[in-house]
Amino acid sequence: MKNYDTFIIGELCIDEVVGFDGTSEWSIGGAVVYSSYSALAGGNRVGILIKSSAKDKMMPYILPVHNDDIYWRESASGTSSIRNVFLDEKRERRTTTALAQGSQITAAEIPDDVQAKVFHLAGLMNGDYENAIIPMLAKRGKVALDMQCYLRTPDRVSGEMVYGDWPYKKEFFPYITYLKTDAAEAEILTGTSDRREAARLMVEWGVKEALITHNTEVLVYDGKDYYTCPLKPRGLDGRTGRGDTTFSAYITERERASIPQALEYASALVSLKMETPGPFKGKREDVETFIHQYYR
Repeated sequence: MKNYDTFIIGELCIDEVVGFDGTSEWSIGGAVVYSSYSALAGGNRVGILIKSSAKDKMMPYILPVHNDDIYWRESASGTSSIRNVFLDEKRERRTTTALAQGSQITAAEIPDDVQAKVFHLAGLMNGDYENAIIPMLAKRGKVALDMQCYLRTPDRVSGEMVYGDWPYKKEFFPYITYLKTDAAEAEILTGTSDRREAARLMVEWGVKEALITHNTEVLVYDGKDYYTCPLKPRGLDGRTGRGDTTFSAYITERERASIPQALEYASALVSLKMETPGPFKGKREDVETFIHQYYR
């Protein structure tokens, strides 16, 4: 039996990022990549289940965990691929198009010999997981879910992501310990643009802790109190992957710290990450130094 602090489950993604100036870059991306680097920076034991085409089987092995901690599954429909086109210099507005989507991750594909404090569903788009995976994982540990993988669906013709509510939220939210949305997703999910009210509704529907990211701050609500922490990046070249990085940092730190401490840590880590393209490749000491410089 293998035991992890966090076990991250999701699709490999080959990303195209088109900048405001029209330049284009391709990279291995997706929530699993950003989340794994963020989790490892905190000194956590991390396992990964990642799915891709057979052609791309070796790509996950560039991730910064030991190969024995990577569980690869073959996607019969190929490797997921997403194009992000940024519409402003600050990379706050973008259009997202699915160029390809991997086959669904099922409950049967989760290895029986893995236990974790937190099972992190780091998905990309609707259809990445079968719903049965959520209650199954909840029997084995805490479940952390990034709502983007249930709220955005590729248009059948254009591939452009179309956002819509998740009709099964009230059925499955009681199984979820940590839920993450961004501000726009929170409004789609709850019908309100008031982030505090949106977080309150998520908890009322069964989630234990709701986390909402915004370009200025991160908010957490646990059913009793609201907590916020500002983002303080010194640059925005690494805007892509902000939400994935924040959530992974928060849920791993939350297992050893209070909500305010975990929130501060996650906000500082993602602020550092946003200064440089790609996943966060710093260390815990870098985050702690940043906290003392800019948060205290």
